[in-house]
Amino acid sequence: MSGGNEFRFFLSCDINLPVTFRIERLDGVLPQSQSPPQRDIDALNKTRSAELFVECALYIDGAPFGLITKTRLESSGPPYCWNERITLSTKYRDLTSKAQLAFTVWDVSSSSEDGLVGGATVFLFNSKKQLKTGRQKLRIWPQKKADGTIPTTTPGKVPKNERGEIERLERLVNKYERGQTQRIDWLDRLTFNSVEKIKEKECNKSENSLLSLVVDFGSFEHRVVFQEPGANFYAPSPVSSTNELVTVWDPEVGRTNPSEHKQLKLARSLTRGIIDRDLKPSINERKAIQRILKYPPTRTLSGDERQLLWKFRFYLMSEKKALTKFLRCVEWSDVQEAKQAVDLMGRWETIDVTDALELLSPVFESEEVRAYAVSVLERADDEELQCYLLQLVQALRFERSDKSRLSLFLVQRSLSNIEIASFLRWYVAVELYDPSYARRFYCTYDMLEDSMMKLEAGANGDDGFKLWQSLVRQTELTAQLCSIMRDVRSIRGGTQKKIEKLRQLLSELHSELTYFDEPIRSPLAPGVHITGIVPSESSIFKSALHPLRLTFRTANGGTCKVIFKKGDDLRQDQLVIQMVSLMDRLLKLENLDLHLTPYRVLATGQDEGMLEFIPSSSLAQILLEHRSIISYLQKFHPDEDGPFGITAQCLETFIKSCAGYSVITYILGIGDRHLDNLLLRDDGRLFHVDFAFILGRDPKPFPPPMKLCKEMVEAMGGAESQYYTRFKSYCCEAYNILRKSSNLILNLFHLMAGSNIPDIASDPEKGILKLQEKFRLDLEDEDSIHFFQDLINDSVSALFPQMVETIHRWAQYWR
Repeated sequence: MSGGNEFRFFLSCDINLPVTFRIERLDGVLPQSQSPPQRDIDALNKTRSAELFVECALYIDGAPFGLITKTRLESSGPPYCWNERITLSTKYRDLTSKAQLAFTVWDVSSSSEDGLVGGATVFLFNSKKQLKTGRQKLRIWPQKKADGTIPTTTPGKVPKNERGEIERLERLVNKYERGQTQRIDWLDRLTFNSVEKIKEKECNKSENSLLSLVVDFGSFEHRVVFQEPGANFYAPSPVSSTNELVTVWDPEVGRTNPSEHKQLKLARSLTRGIIDRDLKPSINERKAIQRILKYPPTRTLSGDERQLLWKFRFYLMSEKKALTKFLRCVEWSDVQEAKQAVDLMGRWETIDVTDALELLSPVFESEEVRAYAVSVLERADDEELQCYLLQLVQALRFERSDKSRLSLFLVQRSLSNIEIASFLRWYVAVELYDPSYARRFYCTYDMLEDSMMKLEAGANGDDGFKLWQSLVRQTELTAQLCSIMRDVRSIRGGTQKKIEKLRQLLSELHSELTYFDEPIRSPLAPGVHITGIVPSESSIFKSALHPLRLTFRTANGGTCKVIFKKGDDLRQDQLVIQMVSLMDRLLKLENLDLHLTPYRVLATGQDEGMLEFIPSSSLAQILLEHRSIISYLQKFHPDEDGPFGITAQCLETFIKSCAGYSVITYILGIGDRHLDNLLLRDDGRLFHVDFAFILGRDPKPFPPPMKLCKEMVEAMGGAESQYYTRFKSYCCEAYNILRKSSNLILNLFHLMAGSNIPDIASDPEKGILKLQEKFRLDLEDEDSIHFFQDLINDSVSALFPQMVETIHRWAQYWR
C-alpha cells in the first residue's frame, strides 16, 4: 500500500530482466549412503565428506525451457551453504503463470552410481498470480529427481495439512523480510531469538529431520502480478468482500496508449529536431535541469525528467556534465532515436574522464556509447589510468563482445607501460577462474601476450619476448612460494619451528630463490627489480594461515619486505586499498595530506596474494607494552617542550592520519574493527588493515558509525582538547572534499557490480546505495559539516560512561 486505498504493482510482461534467485543452503541431515561390501572396515568407519551441487531447471507449462544451470560444489558440511546467485537466460516477461523451477541436489562423492540426493519443484507464481518473493523453504524428495510436469511428483511446498510449527514460523519470517510486518527493533530481536530456539528444538525431533532447500527469490519494489504480453481476455475473477488481494484482469492493460505513443513519437521525431534546436528552457525548467544534473549516477530518471532532457538536448550540448544524463533518457530500442543520440554525442562538449566511467557501467549497452567512453579514457595519463584499472578490467564483463574496444585500449596502453601491463595481466589472470566470463578474460589475456611478444626492442634493449617472460616469472615465483607454504604448514610444532623450516627450505631445497638467475619484476611494484630472498630475514606470522614475511633483495642494493598469503581471498582488501589510495590522491589534489598509508595489495589468485609489509605495531600490542599511545610515541619522538612530551610534528601526523581513516572507514562502511587491525608506525601514522567486512557489514552487534577507539581520543588530549578540535576540523574538511568526488567513487563501485568480491557480489545494488547514503548528497557543504561533527560527537560519547542505551551498545564494540 502506498497511501489511501491505492495498490501499486508491476506486471510481469513489463519486466525485461533475467529471472534471478539465490540458492542459500540445504537444511537437514544427509542420508548415509551404503558403501560397497568390498571396502575394508577402516574405510567404513570414516565419515564421508559429501560434495554437493544443485541443478536448476526452468519448466514452462510442464516442458523444460532454456539451459540447465548448476551451482558450484560445496563440501563444507551441514548445513551446506552455497549462497550463490543464479541468473537464468529467460526473462520475467517470458514466463507463464504455470512456470516452475526444478531443483535437484546431487552428491558427486556418493558411492552410488548417480549420486542423486533428491529434488523439489516450485511454481514461480502463487494461486493469486503474484510472483513469489523472499526466502522459500522447499521440501526435498529423497532419491527423486525434480519433476517439472504438471502436476509435479516433487512439490517443494509442504501441503497445509502437513505443515508444522517450523513451516508456520518460516512463513511469518518471510512476511517480515518482505516488509509486510511492522518493524520494532527491540521486539524483533527478542522474537527472532525465540524463533531460533523453537526451530532448533523442532529440528532435533526425528520426524523433522527431512532435507529442505532454502531458496531466496529476492523482491521488487512492488508486488509483481502475472500478465501475458499484449491484451488479456481472461474473465475477471469475482471480487470478494474481504481485504485479500484479488486479480482483476483489464483487457486494456498491456496495450500502448495510441495518443501517448503518437505524442512521444512526434516529440522525438527527426523533423522535431529542427524546432528543438532553438528551444531555451524557462527559469523553472532550468532549475529542474540543474537539479537533475546533480543526481548521483545511481538515480533513475522519471518519465518527465527524461522528456525534459530530450526536449532541451541541443541547449545542453555545451554542458559536459549533462551528457551521461541525456544518454540515460534515450530509447535505444528505437533505431531513429538511437541514431540521433549517437550523432549528438559526437558533437557534445567532451566529458571528463571520471564521467566516462559511468558510460562503461552495465546500464549502457550501446556499443557506440561504450566506444565513446573509451575514446575519452584515452586522454587519461598512465597514473590516472592505473587508479581505475581494476574497475576497467571488471567492466569487460559488460561489453558486447570478447574483443571489445575497451579490451583493445587496455592492451594498447599496456605496451607502453610495463607497470600497467603487469597489473592488467594479474587482474585478468585472477578472473580466469570465473566460468561465466573465463572465455572473455582468456581472450584479453591472449591479446596482451600476442601484442607484447611482437614488440621490438626498446631503448633498454628488452624486446617483447623478454618483457613478457619477466611477467611470466612473477607467476612462477608465486607458485614456488605456494609450494613452500604447503611444506611449512605440514611441520608440526610452534611458529618458531615453522620459521626454521622456512629458512632451511630457502637455503637448501629452494636455494634458487635466494639468488634469482635473472631479476624479476616485483608483482606489487613492477618498477622494482627483485634479485632474491634473504632467508635470515624471512619469517612467518603467528596466525591460522601462517602468512610468510619475506625480505627481497632489490637490484639497486636495497631490500623490500612482502607478506605472502595462501588460503585468503585478498580481492576485497585489494579494492579497499585501491580506494584508500584514490581518496589519498583526491585529498592531496586539494592540498590536504592526511598522512595515509595505502600499502600495496595484489591478489594473485582466488585465495592467494601479496601485501606490502609496513613496519608497525598494533594498538593492542602498544597498549600492552607501553600502556598508552603517547608513551609509545615518546619513545621515538621525545620533546620536553612539545605537546604531551612528543614533537608537534609527530602529534600532527597522528591526528591527521586518525582523521583520514575515520572518514574513509565511515564512507566505505568498514566493519570488524578492533585493536589488532589498527596499526601505528613509529612516525605517528595510524592505519587500518584486514578488510573482510565492507559496505556496512559487521560481525559485531551495534557497530558505532565512526571507528574511533578511546585510546585514540585520549592520545589527542581527550574530547575537550584543542588537538581533538583540530582532528574534527580535518575530518569535516576531508569529508567535504570526498563528497565532491562521490560520482567517481560510486561509478567505480558500480563497475565492480559483476565481480566476485564477497560483500559486493551478495547484493551489488544494496551495497552501492549504502555507499551513496554515506555521502549525504542531500546536504549542502555547511550542513554536511554539522552532520559529520554530530556523527563524531555521538561516536566519541559512546567511548566514555553514558546513560544512553544506544551509546552504551556502541561502547561495547571495542571490548
